[in-house]
Amino acid sequence: MSRKNLTVAGLVTAAFTVALLTFALRPTTNGTTREVANVAVPNPAPTPALHSAPNPSQEKTLKKSSLSQDVDATDHLNRVDVSRHLTKLLSETDGIASLHDKSVYAKRLQQNHGFITMLMWIDFRKHKTETFKSSSFPRGTEQENQQLQKYLKTAKSAIRGHQSYESPTFSIGKEKYYFIAQRNEDKNVGIIALINQKVLGRVADHQLKNLRLIPYPKEGKYRVESVHTDNLKDITVKTGHDNENASHFYENEIVVRFRNNSPTPGQLQTITADINGKKPRKLGYAYIFRSEKMTYYELKDYFTNKWHPEYTEPHYMYLTNDTISKNAEGTVTPNDMLFSTYQWNLPAIETELGWNLSKGSKEVIVAVVDTGVQINHPDLKGKLLTGYNAITNGSTPEDDVGHGTHVSGIIGALVNNGEGVAGISWYNKVLPVKALDNSGAGTTYSVAEGIIWAADNGAKVINLSLGNYADSQFLHDAIKYAYDRDIVLVSAAGNDNTERPGFPAAYPEVIAVAATNASGEKASFSNYGDYIDVTAPGESIASTYPDSQYAALSGTSMASPHVAALAGLVRSLNPNLTNTEVMDLMTKNAVDLGTPGHDKYFGWGQVDIYKTLQAASGNQVPLQLWPQHVQKQMKQLKQRFSNSK
Repeated sequence: MSRKNLTVAGLVTAAFTVALLTFALRPTTNGTTREVANVAVPNPAPTPALHSAPNPSQEKTLKKSSLSQDVDATDHLNRVDVSRHLTKLLSETDGIASLHDKSVYAKRLQQNHGFITMLMWIDFRKHKTETFKSSSFPRGTEQENQQLQKYLKTAKSAIRGHQSYESPTFSIGKEKYYFIAQRNEDKNVGIIALINQKVLGRVADHQLKNLRLIPYPKEGKYRVESVHTDNLKDITVKTGHDNENASHFYENEIVVRFRNNSPTPGQLQTITADINGKKPRKLGYAYIFRSEKMTYYELKDYFTNKWHPEYTEPHYMYLTNDTISKNAEGTVTPNDMLFSTYQWNLPAIETELGWNLSKGSKEVIVAVVDTGVQINHPDLKGKLLTGYNAITNGSTPEDDVGHGTHVSGIIGALVNNGEGVAGISWYNKVLPVKALDNSGAGTTYSVAEGIIWAADNGAKVINLSLGNYADSQFLHDAIKYAYDRDIVLVSAAGNDNTERPGFPAAYPEVIAVAATNASGEKASFSNYGDYIDVTAPGESIASTYPDSQYAALSGTSMASPHVAALAGLVRSLNPNLTNTEVMDLMTKNAVDLGTPGHDKYFGWGQVDIYKTLQAASGNQVPLQLWPQHVQKQMKQLKQRFSNSK
């Protein structure tokens, strides 16, 4: 038999094997149908992909499109979440007649979800209405108040007619609201809720900064200045587009590493007197000095001429970059409410298949050095370790921005709990480290301190969804400190659609992550360059958000935690692998998306959780995944066959 005929015969045999195994392993069904929620929010439509830097006008248009998409998706996410909470509340209070008992339930829900401004209970049997308010009822102009009353009347009418109801968004003053109404199964009790949509404003404001649509941070705040990254000459950032050439630093501070021994207490006293400063901060081998009268450039001249240090550099700022069933394909499909409709990102990197091989381990800790986390978010319950606050010593790492909570949820939101979103890891613990302040910015010192603290407190993986275009030796020392302790470091590339390397992503000890959209194309905002190692989904990613809510955000900040979570799964499956071996596994098993091999837009390609975990486990294939394994081999065989023609 010829080689060609052997190949065809092999394909036929493989096809029969797949059909037989798929039939044998198919799940049973009970013939029931399930009503689909009437919420018109598909997965995000991808924005146009770019393989070259757009001009400022194009860049602004593309980023505005991403921002608008994130706000719309967040609106829908939260409407679904609120609807679920009202359904649960009606179920839990069914049969409760006591006003006091109902009040307890209402207050508990409002305390945990501050966006619920009002709950109105209507008992149609007793013709009684009870209202619970978490704050004073919003008052606006006469026209705004009339509109509010109009929607409230419509909500009452809808549930009186045994229908659920959601109003359009409307404004009262500067705040946005909507009404939602539901009636319980026996149709005797209904609830109307007034929802404050402040989360939409927070997401919009967050993404204006995260996608660099506005100059960020503002110059002059905390005596911050901006310099051109290449030559450290002073520049003024007027537009978001200018950020790609700018690095921001504190104008009255300097980082100094002395040669040989550290200065004596007497020498430090001399320095603080000379510069009219206070006692310096020390981290590792470096000191940070602040002067009340001297600029950075004056401080640099002073230390260079008088103390001849190993290096001096600005104190840079770093910004945010932001019932189990198995189906016929053998994938694990969790019951998290927002998973199927909104989390396109997890199937895109074969997460569900990968869960057959590893769901993580509580022994492998993933640190998130960011803006902190909402410690009591219900979808992160039991997943968070006691973290650290590098901004306010002694305080808990509570998130006052939203970025860190979102990143933490991508990694470790509870899976299969019927609520919200699913994280990539079921069991890995998340160690929150607050190194960025309430503006979403942090210093070299705070970020370096956060990295070193995480390294000293059990982290096996560290995610860094932050960056600056300046190469800081001080930060690099902290990166090396963690790397030398066998920690996998993962960082976001940045959101300026520029080829300029961003740090810490561009350090060789770090996995640099660019972003893709739902079509597997380069996200329009994503930075690129030869330093990129891999890509991951980063456009309209649904995850946890403060006030026990959910939001969809875009950015390489959202791509990076996909890779950090994968590193956590790999180290859980095979704890004997070193950090370099984990990094090699992730790059070698990525799906090549650009030109063959490594390229500047996708690195080695988009991470593939299943392929990487399979390689980490010694290429063993579970029985339930054998049909998919054969199908992939067939696909490869067909490709080789067509190429040989």
